[in-house]
Amino acid sequence: MTEAMADARTADSPDRRRFLTAGAAVLGAAASAQLWLPASARAAERALPEGVFSLGVASGDPLPDGIVLWTRLAPDPLSGGGMPDSTVPVHWELAQDERFRKVVRRGTAQARPEYGHSVHVDVRGLRPGRTYWYRFRAGGRISPVGRTRTAPHPLSTRGNLRIALASCQNWQHGYFTPYADMLAQDPDVVLFVGDYIYESVPSATALRRHEGAGEPYTLEQYRNRYAQYRSDPDLAAMHAGAPFVVTFDDHEVDNDFAGQIPQDPPKQPHDAFVARLTAAYQAYYEHMPVRASAVPNGPHIRMHRRLEFGRLARLNVLDTRQYRSDQATSQAGAQDPSLTMLGAGQKRWLLDGLRGSPARWNLIASQIMMAETDLLVGEGKQWFYDAWDGYQAERNELLREFKGVRNPVVLTGDRHLTMISDLKEDFADPESAVVGAEFVGTSIASNGDQDQAAFHAQWDPRRPDNPHWKLLDAHRGYHLFDIRDDGIDATVRVVDTVRQPVATPSTLARLRVEAGRPGVELV
Repeated sequence: MTEAMADARTADSPDRRRFLTAGAAVLGAAASAQLWLPASARAAERALPEGVFSLGVASGDPLPDGIVLWTRLAPDPLSGGGMPDSTVPVHWELAQDERFRKVVRRGTAQARPEYGHSVHVDVRGLRPGRTYWYRFRAGGRISPVGRTRTAPHPLSTRGNLRIALASCQNWQHGYFTPYADMLAQDPDVVLFVGDYIYESVPSATALRRHEGAGEPYTLEQYRNRYAQYRSDPDLAAMHAGAPFVVTFDDHEVDNDFAGQIPQDPPKQPHDAFVARLTAAYQAYYEHMPVRASAVPNGPHIRMHRRLEFGRLARLNVLDTRQYRSDQATSQAGAQDPSLTMLGAGQKRWLLDGLRGSPARWNLIASQIMMAETDLLVGEGKQWFYDAWDGYQAERNELLREFKGVRNPVVLTGDRHLTMISDLKEDFADPESAVVGAEFVGTSIASNGDQDQAAFHAQWDPRRPDNPHWKLLDAHRGYHLFDIRDDGIDATVRVVDTVRQPVATPSTLARLRVEAGRPGVELV
């Protein structure tokens, strides 16, 4: 997709153009003239401190007739939230215009202390493919205004769907500057595939130091870490600008954990790690715009789910952490057919959704890279066992299924790199068929401003051993996809720095996936 095409798309949408050019004035709209409650109801409100909406607003998981609206009351966000230990009514409304002259839905939700005074409103009865604006009110305070969009009509086959792919935003490594450009590109939905927070200890040498005194283990500690991340202005603006579809990877809990097995079992006994999982999953739910189906049950949370964007695209969102076997420790172990990344139930769910899909494009959000990464230059192979290379029997089963699936495309994070590949039916056989495409998106901030020359000196010698790789790069940024009936135009957007609050964005590369032709090509 050209820059001109991106500009034309934004210009063709007056309501989107108004929102983007209004900027902070729209996001911060909370004038006293917009108090929509009757005077009697306002008088009955218990006053809350200024800054109670410090964590902003968000929306997510769009349906043709619905959307999830989110906020969390937190006047003292880095110290547990600062709210009283009581339930607080939060009024919300959703309108067809940013000035709220055409309100279509309103109601009251309860912000409960047991969920960190977070609010998840599952609004239904909306019109498909429409832009809406929303806001909240509590204790005499009014939230920033958010903008969201419903999914297309279930039978829609035409049009354009724009998805932004993001992952891996380490607070200590840099500012989240790619989101400023992402907001300007005006995606219909943001797909975030993991590592929303990092559980690492505060570093005295970090560009932006983590709050707290160590890794989070308790619910309050995870809440404080999420609150810190939510304070990034570019992330807050992006949440207020478009709906998110989210899933987690490892750093939302503990690096490289698998199921209920931590990275370091000798240091984290089973019961202690289960308690940590319970706290981490609850904090994740409290801070994400997801439906009640994701309310955790102790150390369990349901995150794999399916979203439909008309007949154009079906999005299968995976959970590659909660059900997986412990990682292999050898090359032979990586080929063990008993190891699973998905678990039996989620694998059946995924295969059923792929086999019966009516969609033109079948998208799979996988936190972990599916294409092979042979790290050994020359003869032999060396794999990274935390990725799908460590679960090869199950990976190969899925890739064989891809041969019968219409236009499968995998969207991935984790690597802190742009790694775009053809997916092969069997990576052990260089002559095997190409069955799909995978876009591993680079990180928002993790790894900071990487030394590009050093990166290419390390990785370019591996390219002959990985001929399925089409693009390899280590700039920070995100991927943008314009999905149409005949193909997907992908743009790799990068920034020149994450070490300053403002960055200069640019297009690194453009790629194309043609409908009916597996694989991906540089344009």
